[in-house]
Amino acid sequence: MEEKENSKLVGTRSIKGTVPEEDRPREKAKKHGFDSLSTAELLAILLRVGTPGESVVDLCQRILRDNNDKLYEIARKGINNLVKNYHGIGEVKAIEILAALELARRYQREEFDDRFKIGSSGDAYKYLRSRMNDLDHEEIMVVLLNHAKQVEECVRISSGGTAMTVADIKMILRPAIERLSSGIILAHNHPSDNPNPSTQDDRLTERVHQACKVMDIQLVDHIIVCRGGRYYSYADHGRLL
Repeated sequence: MEEKENSKLVGTRSIKGTVPEEDRPREKAKKHGFDSLSTAELLAILLRVGTPGESVVDLCQRILRDNNDKLYEIARKGINNLVKNYHGIGEVKAIEILAALELARRYQREEFDDRFKIGSSGDAYKYLRSRMNDLDHEEIMVVLLNHAKQVEECVRISSGGTAMTVADIKMILRPAIERLSSGIILAHNHPSDNPNPSTQDDRLTERVHQACKVMDIQLVDHIIVCRGGRYYSYADHGRLL
């Protein structure tokens, strides 16, 4: 049904029908490159059509405003919320938007595929943020490192609710033991975007730290990942001595 509705609207509400030729996103991209387009115009290329009284670019600008001009907030909305909150976006369009955002996230990860070396908490955060920024629930991950602190693998240990997830010390250490890793970085996200560790976080860190000592594995850091460049590093605060 959505495709039929959209085909009826193309003549009056498509990109071509609502903005001057020189401002049409597709034409601008051809002439000047994609970096000349605003984020709203890039989204407009995906949506293709707007709604009665609202051009596709205006619709995309509204979506961005509603989400603080942050793509990761749009990604967090999910299919159902996009369909429910924005007239003119059906399930197919919502899926296309979220698929494009997932492609962008995977594109970001590619720079880390070739034995990325972690030399600081900033490096660790840079590596982890594309994996955890869009999550609306808490997850625990373990980054496996070799003796040169190069990434061997990133393993998801558990996934939970909006406030906490289950942490099993055996499950956290298992991947490192199987891979004979020299060190690990423990990581989890705070969907609330408050980087301060909780009492539970402190207890988990201590338990993992002690278990790593027994297994002769270095706990390089425990990173709490939040959006907007914010994170907490136990190593930076001298809490892994």
